[in-house]
Formats: sequence, structure tokens, C-alpha cells
Amino acid sequence: MTGVKLSWISQFLQFERRGDTFVTTPPEVAPGLRLFGGLIAAQALGAAGATVDPGKHPQSLHLYFVRGGRYDADVELQVERTRDGRSFDTRRVTAVQQGAVILEMIASFHTPEPGADEFPPHPPSVTLDETESMEPDVEFTDLFEIRTGPGDPSICVIPPFWIRSREQVEDDPLIRACALTFLSDFGPVPAAHPQHTPLRPGTGQAASLDHSVWFHRPFDPHEWHRYEVHPLNVGDSRGLVHGSLYDGSGSLVATTTQEALWRL
Repeated sequence: MTGVKLSWISQFLQFERRGDTFVTTPPEVAPGLRLFGGLIAAQALGAAGATVDPGKHPQSLHLYFVRGGRYDADVELQVERTRDGRSFDTRRVTAVQQGAVILEMIASFHTPEPGADEFPPHPPSVTLDETESMEPDVEFTDLFEIRTGPGDPSICVIPPFWIRSREQVEDDPLIRACALTFLSDFGPVPAAHPQHTPLRPGTGQAASLDHSVWFHRPFDPHEWHRYEVHPLNVGDSRGLVHGSLYDGSGSLVATTTQEALWRL
């Protein structure tokens, strides 16, 4: 609608569409940085969702970061319509920048159905009342309010933490799922760091290798959510973590996994 201000995530989801290929220009960020994985993952989900009936909502995504992207060149998101079913649709997205593949994603979309609604309760590692405001030195974190445990000296966003969007996001399941995908990439890489090695600038080489998200319940980015991320394994220069995103009432909103490369 003309004159309506788009939220930050909707601005990132503005594409030039050529059939099932969606072209996006990365935002201007400090030169030399690699494209933030959460951004390109959210955009890939948004492109996939644009080819799906709006009545089907994101169910899960699984992706590989094939190579580092850049902020100084357009990205093509090529969507393949793998399957359209009565309840589920499946899409494959290949992100290409300057002729090179930087991401491969498989995403599933599901028509909401009635059924059992349960999850194991998980007491918070840190309550919102116990946290302190933090301003990490990480790109795009200025879009959010972030609160971590008291006395956290790090410059990274290390879970557990509480997070919410500084501004409202449109009440649309796809757009909000893209916002969740975006913020889910804050935290897993430092959480996958070997425990007995100092986490500070210049400590080795780190990069996300793959990432998965399962969407369980409705998500309102403007409300406080708690992101718990726990290490599962470190070996062969890779760290594997498991994440859970809870709303303020303790309901499980999403589950994530990520493996990160750590060369020390």
C-alpha cells in the first residue's frame, strides 16, 4: 500500500521478481564484512514463500551456507517448486551472487491443522528480570533490543539472551517467520565455540556451515523472546549447537540447529 512504512524485515524482502527468480540488493554495510547468514536465509525463505499459497505457513527450513556472500553485489534467489501438496508444499532455493552459489535451502510450508499442542517445559537459564541491556558489536543488532545475563563482557551475542524487535513487524505469518529466521542466526556461532578457548576478536576463523529452523507456534517479533542455545559437540574444527526460542510465557516458538566452523 502506498504511503505505508514497511518494517525492517519487509524492506529486506523487497525483490525484483523474474518468474520464480527473485533479485535483491544487499544493504550498505561496512566494507569487508561477509553477508550476514540470517539475512540471506530470511530472504531465501521469503522468496520461497512468495511462490506458495498464503494459507500455507513456514514449517521448517534446512540450508547450507556454501560460500561467504558480499554486500556489494546483487543476489539472485532461484526458487524450484519441488512439490505442491494438499497439506504441504516444498521449495528449493539456490542463492547466487556473481555467478557463484552462496546458499542452498529446502523449505517446507504447511496448512495449519488442529491437533495436540504440547512441549516439555524448560525453566529459563536467565529470567528477563535478571538481565541487563546489551549492545553487541555485530551488524544488524541495532534492529533489536537485546538483554543478557549480568556482567556479560563479550562483544558477541552469546546465548542465553532475551531479544525483541525495536519496531512492530507486519502481522503476516511469512514475514514474521522470516524475522525469526533472521534473528535465529544471532548466537549459534559463539555458542559453538570450543569452551576452553577465549572468545575475543582475532581468535581463529569462524563461519556458519548449515542452519535449520522448525517453526512451532506464532511469533510476534515485538514481544520479548528467550533464545537458549546449547552445545552438542565440538570436533574436526566444527561445533554443533541446538537452540530453542521461547516466548514470555515459556511456550516453545521455534527450534534451531547449526554447525559452525571454528579454526583456531
